[in-house]
Amino acid sequence: MTRFNKYFLILLLLVPGVSAFGQSPDTLLSLQQCIDIAIAHNLQVKQSGLTADQDKIYYNQAKENLLPSISGSAGRQLSQGRGINSLTNTYVNQSQTQDNYGLSGSLVLFNGLALQNAIKQTSLAYQAGKMDFKAAKDAVTVNVITFYLSVLDSREILEQNKSQLAAAKEQVDRLQILEQQGANKAASDYTDIQGQYAAAEVNLVSSQNALKAAMLNLFQVLNIPYNQKTVLQPLNAEDLKGDYGISADDVYNTALQQLALVKAATLHRESYEKAVKVAKGQLFPTLSVNGNLFTSYSSTAQKSIFVDSVTNAVQGLYAQGPNGKESIFSTTAAYNNQNIGYWDQFKNNYGSYVTVGLNIPIFTNYTKRNNVALAKINLELSRATEDNTKVQLRENIEQAYYNMQSAYNRYQALTAQVKAYTESFRIYKIRFEAGVLTSVDYVLAKNNMDSAAVNLISARYDYFIYSKILDYYQGKLSSF
Repeated sequence: MTRFNKYFLILLLLVPGVSAFGQSPDTLLSLQQCIDIAIAHNLQVKQSGLTADQDKIYYNQAKENLLPSISGSAGRQLSQGRGINSLTNTYVNQSQTQDNYGLSGSLVLFNGLALQNAIKQTSLAYQAGKMDFKAAKDAVTVNVITFYLSVLDSREILEQNKSQLAAAKEQVDRLQILEQQGANKAASDYTDIQGQYAAAEVNLVSSQNALKAAMLNLFQVLNIPYNQKTVLQPLNAEDLKGDYGISADDVYNTALQQLALVKAATLHRESYEKAVKVAKGQLFPTLSVNGNLFTSYSSTAQKSIFVDSVTNAVQGLYAQGPNGKESIFSTTAAYNNQNIGYWDQFKNNYGSYVTVGLNIPIFTNYTKRNNVALAKINLELSRATEDNTKVQLRENIEQAYYNMQSAYNRYQALTAQVKAYTESFRIYKIRFEAGVLTSVDYVLAKNNMDSAAVNLISARYDYFIYSKILDYYQGKLSSF
């Protein structure tokens, strides 16, 4: 299995989210810079952040639903001809203008605690959204670390192959001189070394291609165009601590408490539990109080103003008095009609009322009961998702832990092998240059040493990658 396929399989443990985005990076990039770039450009992280913002708005709205709702109204009516004066309730036959103003409000006093449970539901959903956002950033961070290390791995192997090529070139030059002098021990010594040099060139080309592929993979995770001139800042990947310190079970138990992905699944499940209570609350009667303030104005509204009074004898009417017939007098008051001012009507026509209402859902086409059934199904789905998250988490942790231990055991074995092959090659080289051995033994010893050295580099970086994955599962992406 190639290193590319190996690192691709590692990413199956995580949740990558990449797409195209244009930006030219600096020539030198550190690991932290790569992480910052990836998080800033990753679409899944952006989507998770926007979803969390939506959940916050839903939570705020659920709290604000406890407040009374207040609305105002204003209207003007223009009419011609015969009509009713709304203020005097009499017929008039003229043009008139009527203005109406109102202010109404309502407050839910009780609805089966649906509003209170909705606050708890949206609060949990908001917390889950924040955990989803953190989990998305953590996944991107691990992806960057994985590919960053794979680039350093490929670069170190490239340097190793360059060294091997340089060593092979020295032997080719030396044996070429001996070949010209006819001093080689065997006729194939020179050609064998030439073949080894050609193999070293092939290995160099392969490692160069592997480095470019690793860099391309890293830039795809960063969501920025590939820049061949970019150089990654080296990390200290020399000292392996060996024992990780805790078992796979310990990692799993810590992950259940610390990993954002698990927290998000649990919070989503708790949110759906409250959603069931919200749906059940809709089955209860709703008790509410309503109030209204209103006033109006009419252009036909008038009032009578007293002007004077006149006293006259009534013709034909007399009263018998002590002195005989006496005239009867009557007093008549004189009035002038005057339009009532706008502000006076606004104050005088003011009215208000308050009502308390009870809305009892008797039959609603089973809508509310079906909402309860759907809420229960969503709850079961969230429970299944939470359980599946934990099962997958255990499997991934056990696999990563096994891979880490295997990489470390392989690293220890390869360390001893490199030491042995290096000493063996030193002896073979001395004997070969002294003309005691043929090129076959020399080439075999050189290939053994070179192969072990490359495998040692790969094992060391494998260990670091899997240890970082285990750190991720514990919610503690430690730095290098």
